[in-house]
Amino acid sequence: MKDWSKKRYWIVGASAGIGLALAKKMSEAGASLILTARNEARLKEIASTLPNEAEVLPMDITDLNAVRKSVKSLKNVDGFVFCAGEYWPMPAQNWDIKKLKSMIDVNLIGALHTLDVILPVFMKKNSGHLVFTGSLVGYRGLPGALGYGSSKAALVNLGETLRYDLKDTAIKVQLINPGFVKTRLTDKNKFKMLQIMSPEVAAE
Repeated sequence: MKDWSKKRYWIVGASAGIGLALAKKMSEAGASLILTARNEARLKEIASTLPNEAEVLPMDITDLNAVRKSVKSLKNVDGFVFCAGEYWPMPAQNWDIKKLKSMIDVNLIGALHTLDVILPVFMKKNSGHLVFTGSLVGYRGLPGALGYGSSKAALVNLGETLRYDLKDTAIKVQLINPGFVKTRLTDKNKFKMLQIMSPEVAAE
């Protein structure tokens, strides 16, 4: 991992999985961080173990008003990493609108809500780094991935569109599409996942 010293990054979804692994690696590489998830106690625990400065900024990213209250903490931020995710395996035969909407709310609407506060900051100073964790399922439908696949397809489109729209600025847009990563989300799967990787490998 490159040298992140003197860089300040906001990681959304930092309490587990790829977000947590990334927070550890970036902190070890010199970055100062803002850690966001719903669980404040968990974030404080993580922050206390990191070698560099880490601010805890708990919030429910599905609540736009809650997200907008965070603006004061987002000054002097160099980058934004969206790793938040919710997943429920769901074939069409087990349609559950509540879980479907919940996946959309976290995986897509949560990204829009957090972009609502960080994108204007980057636009104003004409610099920044936007990183979105998509998924290969965002490119092609897979069995039993109704809500997750739909939300990730929209997130992939969002990232690609932002990249085109911002190509003449100094704002870099990056879209990461890992395969299967062993997290609390993939632990819900009952099928064999080929080439599954650890969050630490994915964070590289």
